[in-house]
Amino acid sequence: MSTNSDQRSVTNGRFNEQVAARYDEDAKAMYQSDVLEPTVEFLAELVGDGAALEFGIGTGRVALPLSARGVLVHGIDISEPMLAQLRSKPGSKQIQTTCGDFASARVPGAFRLVYLVYNTIMNLTTQDEQVACFANAAAHLEPGGCFVIEVGVPDLRRLPPGERVRAFDIGQTHFGFDEYTDFTNQILYSHHYLTDNGKLRYFSAPFRWVWPAELDLMARLANMTLRERWAGWQRQPFTDESDAHVSVWEKPR
Repeated sequence: MSTNSDQRSVTNGRFNEQVAARYDEDAKAMYQSDVLEPTVEFLAELVGDGAALEFGIGTGRVALPLSARGVLVHGIDISEPMLAQLRSKPGSKQIQTTCGDFASARVPGAFRLVYLVYNTIMNLTTQDEQVACFANAAAHLEPGGCFVIEVGVPDLRRLPPGERVRAFDIGQTHFGFDEYTDFTNQILYSHHYLTDNGKLRYFSAPFRWVWPAELDLMARLANMTLRERWAGWQRQPFTDESDAHVSVWEKPR
C-alpha cells in the first residue's frame, strides 16, 4: 500500500529530487500494459469529451496516455520534482499542472472527471484531510461529473491478534511490509527495502487507511453519491474478499 496534519512538509520530503528521479523505475509494475491500459480506458469512458483533473498527478503515468487520447487533463501535485519529471516527457506540453496540496488547491474551470489513483488518498493522514479532498473534488466537478478513487482495502483481517506487521512483497530486489502503528487513527507505515547494483535502499512513509463505507460517507458530506464500485479497472465484481476497489461517486446534475 502505498501525511499528519503537516502533509505538505512530509510529502515534499517523501517525493524529493532523488525519489522523483527513480519513481518510474520503482513503480514500473504499474506501467505494464495490463495495468495501465484498463485504467486509462475506464477513465476515458467516464470523461467522454469533457476535461479531467488528476489529484496527485506525479510523473504522469496515467495523465499522459489519457491526454494522448485527446482528453484535456490538468494535474495537481505537491512535489515540484515529480512535476519536473512529468514535464520532461513527450506529450507533457498538452497537460496543465499546478503545484499544491490536492486536498485544498484550486484550479480554474469545471471538470467532468476528477480522479485519484494508486492509493494516493492514503497520503492524506488525517480524516479531516481526506474529507477536505472530497469537498475539493466536488468543487471542481461540473454537474453530473464523477470523482474516482483507486485504493486498497485494509488488510486487518489477516493480522493475528496482537500483531502489527504484515509483509506484502518478498522478492529478490524488493522487500515490503506494512506496520500498523495506530489503529485508532488508522495509521500504518509502509516500509520498503530495495537493492540496486548491490546497494540497499530503504524507504518508509506513513499512510491513513480508509474503509469503503467511510469514503462513501465522505462523498455524502460533499453532496456526491456512489455510482459504482468495482474490484479493479476491468470492472471485476467487488466482494468481501477484494483487496482493492475502484469507486465512482457522482455530483448531482
